[in-house]
Amino acid sequence: MTNTTALTVLMPVFNDWQALSLLLPSLDQALAASGCKANIVLIDDGSTAALPATLVEPRFAAIVSIDVIPLRRNLGHQRAIAVGLCYIEANLPESMVVVMDSDGEDDPKDVPRLVQECAAHGENKIIFAARARRSEGWLFTIGYHLYRLIHFLLTGVAVRVGNFSVIPPHALKRLVCVSELWNHYAAAVHKAKLPLTSIPTERSQRLEGPPRMDMVSLVVHGLSAMAVFGDRIGVRLLIVIGIGMTLSVLGLFTVLLVRLTTELAIPGWATYTTGLLLVMFLQMLLVVVVFVFVILAARNSVSVIPRRDYIHLTGDRQRIYG
Repeated sequence: MTNTTALTVLMPVFNDWQALSLLLPSLDQALAASGCKANIVLIDDGSTAALPATLVEPRFAAIVSIDVIPLRRNLGHQRAIAVGLCYIEANLPESMVVVMDSDGEDDPKDVPRLVQECAAHGENKIIFAARARRSEGWLFTIGYHLYRLIHFLLTGVAVRVGNFSVIPPHALKRLVCVSELWNHYAAAVHKAKLPLTSIPTERSQRLEGPPRMDMVSLVVHGLSAMAVFGDRIGVRLLIVIGIGMTLSVLGLFTVLLVRLTTELAIPGWATYTTGLLLVMFLQMLLVVVVFVFVILAARNSVSVIPRRDYIHLTGDRQRIYG
C-alpha cells in the first residue's frame, strides 16, 4: 500500500459477533506483519443479537479504529455492502477499501496480498480474490458450479469471484453511483465496466457456527447477480426466441409444401402440425411483446442510487475502539 492512501476494512455483520471477535485479532496480526494500519467499519445488518461488550481486545497493533454502523432493518449481505461502501465514500473518501466477510471464511492473511496487488497496478484496478478451492460440502459445490454454468450461458460473464476484494478510492467514487450495486456488488463492478483483476486464494472455514449460505441462499444470491445483467439476459433470450420463431415459420412453409406438392400426406397430419407450429409461434411472439413492454416500463422507473439513498437506512455511528 502507498504511504498516502488510508486503508478501511468493510465487513457486514448479522449476528456473527462471536466469529468476528475471533477474526479481528487475526486480521490485526496480518496487517501488522505487513506494516499496514486500517480502520474497521462494521455494518450491523439488523442483528437480533446485541453487540457484545467484549468484542474487541484492549489494544490492537494495526487496527486504528472500529466503527459500527447499524442498519434500520435487515437488508441482506449485498445491500449491507452497498450501504457500507457509500458510508465510507462519504466519510473516508480517500480510503482504499477492503471488502470481506466477518465470519472468517475470507482469510485475513490475503488482505495484505490484495492491497499490494492493488498498489502494484497503481491503484487503478479493483482486485478480487478468486477462489482456487472452496470449503463447502459436495452438494453446495455442485449447486455452485451449476449456477456458474447457468450464469455464463445467460450473461456471458464467468463467475470466478465473490465479495472479498480491495477497491481503490477513485473506483469507489464511481461504484457508489452504480444502481446495480444495490443488488450485487461483484456483478455491479462488471456492469459498470470498472477495471478489475484477481489473484488466487483459498476460502477458509468459518471461525464459529455452521455456514449461513445454504441452497436457498445460493439461489437468491445467484438471481440477484443475474438481475444486474437483465438486459444481456433479455437480448440472449430474444435471440433464442427469434431463432425459434424462424424455425416455426420454416416449419409451416415445409408443411404446406409437402401437403400441396407431394403424396406423402397422412390424413389430418398437416392440420395438427400446422396448428402446433402456429401455437408455438404465437406463444413466442407473446413472450417478445411482454418482454418489450417490461423493458420500456423499467426505463421509466426511478432506480436506487446507493450514494444518494443509503443515508435513509443507517442509524448513528457507534465507535467501539480507537
